[in-house]
Amino acid sequence: MLCAWQNESVTILQSLRGMMRSESNAINVPRFIQSHGLHVPIILRPLTFDDCDEWNDVRWRNDDWLKPWESGDPLHGASMSFNEWVRAMRRNERNGTGVVFAIEQHGRIIGQISLGAICYGAMRTGVVGYWIDERCAGRGYAPMAVALLADWAMFDPSGPQLHRMEIDLLPENARPGECRNVTYSYELWVMNR
Repeated sequence: MLCAWQNESVTILQSLRGMMRSESNAINVPRFIQSHGLHVPIILRPLTFDDCDEWNDVRWRNDDWLKPWESGDPLHGASMSFNEWVRAMRRNERNGTGVVFAIEQHGRIIGQISLGAICYGAMRTGVVGYWIDERCAGRGYAPMAVALLADWAMFDPSGPQLHRMEIDLLPENARPGECRNVTYSYELWVMNR
């Protein structure tokens, strides 16, 4: 399909690539995002090459627990090493298409939260994904991480200034009810602001 505009032919895909990869959309990733004065003491911070051993320990220790909710590559593409993955994250940040944070409590990684598939223009949206260490589940860490990420991504001038964020939940997943409540109340707070 072609879309003719001012005597230039541009495919829809080329147009979308231009919107998704504009250098002006580069994400200014903060060194950390912290909850202040709240009862859930977590910090969100970018993952680095130095996190390889700790991240792998937490993630793979929780593999069986996370497997029912894991969204893998449906095309079964080549796997990446941790360092390749971190390089891909930095590329996504430069392109403005995504960002991944470690969820940290008392200096230890207890999970991960990501904001990806960022779309700019009138849509200005992104998709949230997260996982948490089974030993830390049910303590409010995931909902707090979602709230911190949303606050930065929607309202912080250094964030991507999105209009909306989506979290896709599997219907059979009973645990994310906590995050469902956070996002609904956050949405109501934004609407009533």
